[in-house]
Amino acid sequence: MLKSPGILACPKLMFLVVSHLLMLLPGALFASELIGEPISPIPIDAKLDLQKVALGEKLFNDPRLSKDNTISCASCHKLELGGTDRKQKSAGVNGVLSATNTPTVFNSRFNVAQFWDGRANTLEEQVHGPVTNPDEMASSWAEIIPKLQKDSVLGAAFIKAYPGGFTGQNIADAIVQYEKSLITPNSPFDRYLRGDKAAISSQQKEGYALFKSYGCIACHQGVNVGGNMFQTMGMRANFFSARKIKKADYGLYNVTGDDFDKHAFKVPSLRLVTETPPYFHDGSVARLDEAIRIMGKYQLGSDVSERDVKLIISFLESLVGKYQPLEQ
Repeated sequence: MLKSPGILACPKLMFLVVSHLLMLLPGALFASELIGEPISPIPIDAKLDLQKVALGEKLFNDPRLSKDNTISCASCHKLELGGTDRKQKSAGVNGVLSATNTPTVFNSRFNVAQFWDGRANTLEEQVHGPVTNPDEMASSWAEIIPKLQKDSVLGAAFIKAYPGGFTGQNIADAIVQYEKSLITPNSPFDRYLRGDKAAISSQQKEGYALFKSYGCIACHQGVNVGGNMFQTMGMRANFFSARKIKKADYGLYNVTGDDFDKHAFKVPSLRLVTETPPYFHDGSVARLDEAIRIMGKYQLGSDVSERDVKLIISFLESLVGKYQPLEQ
């Protein structure tokens, strides 16, 4: 998790540092033509237990994980909507709204941590959160397991994959295996990085150049074009000055208690950003062009022109890959 005021205050310096660090990562997926590129293609990894993935898919879509049998993981993470529900705040049991906007479940395996405030270090930790959160599923494994045990078909399949049977840890693991399969590889930009220079248009290439020159790349790089560090919202201007601050606005501070972490959030992935409005931790911005202008002002100290906004959006469109369900 990278958050240093000295480096992050200078996007160009940050770009050079991050680019160098990415190339030093063990097993980094850089072909010879990618040396120096701050973004790398999504790896296609089929090394998952398909039986567990299939179980995880069923559980991901199973409302019995919620107290009143109305909310499943898929209620807020709809694959057909880019892995989100495209709402400012998601509704849990009894219609209680979430404190933050729901991020996409796609490519979440590549994140350094989960949730906007990073309170879960892994997907395994993340799964337990919504299940027990009184504002989300409001349940517990002790309540869920007896309900699932009544399903003889699911139970028989579960025993085959998990000899220990239904436990909170096993249920969570199955969901995690499914979530790890939710990747969107082979985007036009990935193909471009792998050597197909015709995979993206001249406008998208220009948009990528602008994305780097403005300094967006300082925080949005790596496999997930984000998701690998925390950053303060409002590096160049006070983003929260004109609003009543809520607890969720403190971000990472709510986890660490360190004043330096106030208003710091996990940098979101931009892989599916064109498909997952609204934007920011509070879902307060409905349009991507507006989000880009706000980020330019508050993070980079720049006024991004209308032309440049359109070109950057064109580049962002090239990041969208296609989810392919694993064959069972």
